[in-house]
Amino acid sequence: MEKERPKVRAGRNKTVTVNNGERETLCQYITGADEAVLPGFDFCDKMVNADLLAILDYIPNGIADLIIIDPPYNLSKNFGNVKFRASSAIAYEGYLRTWFSKVCDKLSPTGTLYMCGDWKCTSSLQKVIEERLVIMNRITWQREKGRGAKSNWKNAMEDIWFAVNNPDDYYFDVEAVKVKRRVLAAYKVNGVPKDWEQTNEGNFRLTCPSNFWDDISVPFWSMPENTDHPTQKPEKLIAKLILASSREGDFVFDPFMGSGTTCVVAKKLNRRFLGVDINSEYCLWAAKRMQNAASDASIQGYSDGVFWERNSFLEQSRGVSGAKNKSNQ
Repeated sequence: MEKERPKVRAGRNKTVTVNNGERETLCQYITGADEAVLPGFDFCDKMVNADLLAILDYIPNGIADLIIIDPPYNLSKNFGNVKFRASSAIAYEGYLRTWFSKVCDKLSPTGTLYMCGDWKCTSSLQKVIEERLVIMNRITWQREKGRGAKSNWKNAMEDIWFAVNNPDDYYFDVEAVKVKRRVLAAYKVNGVPKDWEQTNEGNFRLTCPSNFWDDISVPFWSMPENTDHPTQKPEKLIAKLILASSREGDFVFDPFMGSGTTCVVAKKLNRRFLGVDINSEYCLWAAKRMQNAASDASIQGYSDGVFWERNSFLEQSRGVSGAKNKSNQ
């Protein structure tokens, strides 16, 4: 049998990779399971390579101001050394319950939790979340990538459930997540722009975010945040959640860290973080991204305190999270 040839990438390909010479250096960013279960271990600003269920009881309850969960969806998917199999809705809900309640224990009384899913598993997510938290909304975001289907509609949307411990006392900053959109029909009153700004780069309006997001670009080969993780979420997507539902210095927990997007964005936005993942290769990718973030705190599509429309020139050319973020790395 012919041996599988190593993947050869084009010179312009910016996908994060880790070579053998980098592994030892990158391991300093990663905490092992044996260390994480030691008495008095400080989980602040850590990325832990461990089975979530093996260390959950050691993470202090109430530690997180914000929890972002991107669990395996109810699909057959190969996550490196772990293969997840699709099952019935009842069985999938049983899987969620093996860890979800314990993860909720880590949330502060005024904390917020976001949980990602697709059309197939979203009803199961809603059911399990409502057993512990109060759901405030469901965000639907557009994935412009994906294969077409001959006998069905193309799957181009995913959900994020927004839930809190206390609906009367939680943090939400709408000003931090406004979207800057190009104005096509410029309306003026007495010759003065109404609710929009006229600039040399075009006419723009700041708009309040809705629960439908169509300004997200899924990572691809020319973006420096891209990895080979099969279900990687965009930094821009996670930045919206972190900015809306946490303050600088708050603690963000991601129990299914994957290639590290939540932890890296939390670092770029001056939040404390904890991520856990069972796959050692994914942890190395996360460590490489964390290392890169020390010299580049940019977030594609976010600059000057606002989010830019997807695929706009300004989104591509001004994807900088702000000078103050760079100075704090």
